[in-house]
Amino acid sequence: MKIIALLLLSFGALFAVSGSVNAQTVSEDGSVGVSGVVSAPPPSNAPIVSLPNDGASISRIPVTVSGICDADLLVKVFKNGVFAGSAQCQNGSFSLQTDLFNGRNDITARQYDLLDQESPASGIVSVLYSDNAGNSTASDRVTLTTNFAKKGTDPGEKLIWPFAISGGAGPYAVTVEWGDGESSLYSLAVPGEFSIDHTFQNPGSYTVVVKAVDVEGRTALMQVVAIANGSLSQTGPNGSTNGSGSGSGNGSGSGTGDEGDSSAPKTRILWQPAAIMIPFILSTFWLGKRYAIHRLRKKIEAGERPFSY
Repeated sequence: MKIIALLLLSFGALFAVSGSVNAQTVSEDGSVGVSGVVSAPPPSNAPIVSLPNDGASISRIPVTVSGICDADLLVKVFKNGVFAGSAQCQNGSFSLQTDLFNGRNDITARQYDLLDQESPASGIVSVLYSDNAGNSTASDRVTLTTNFAKKGTDPGEKLIWPFAISGGAGPYAVTVEWGDGESSLYSLAVPGEFSIDHTFQNPGSYTVVVKAVDVEGRTALMQVVAIANGSLSQTGPNGSTNGSGSGSGNGSGSGTGDEGDSSAPKTRILWQPAAIMIPFILSTFWLGKRYAIHRLRKKIEAGERPFSY
């Protein structure tokens, strides 16, 4: 019973140190891989929106939204609470282009870690956009939406990204700058859902800019982040590389989430618990052996048979 108690204590200490374990994978050779969610606190700092200036009047789109953030986090920008685009934080700053609603736009930003945990919201930057073309109603303006702020796949495999277009009047021309020097052109007869696709040849983090134009010349624009798993580097719209890191496309979400066609960083192989567990197991067997020897010695001293069946 004491040995069992020591084993339970060992496993308890393992779980206390490593966090929850989700599953075990046993290979044909009998080796075991343990996977689990590595818990971490969400980002505590809110990003800061530096541009555009609060109170600015804007007459042309797209507009650049830029500011300060924590390195390597994903920044999502919202206009009047609606997802407007995303950018990877590099060297403590972010920048993206977006369109605006006609009238007042309250711009905010949040930053997200690899577990898609969000930071507090930035301060509100309010700007006034006046559409010179007179597109004052929702049905007049062209709108692009997607459920994913970030999407990933492996190099050499096709990345498929769903979007939806609404408003304006068809047909629509949709251009996509993939951030690796390649571009795509799509034609849509009517508004609705559609998908864009691309194959990245090299690992990295890519800035993807999607632009839609209707038959009247009204435009919508959205910038998002694509990940080709491997050693990462952030690229601008012209395909130039800035900085480096490591990671993978991740997560799934609704409206403003992240998604990766390959495995998410939320799930990792936990080899550290094995290193922690081995000393506990060895110490448990050592204590068990000493206890057994102690019992044998007591039986011999008492004149009893040391082994009874």
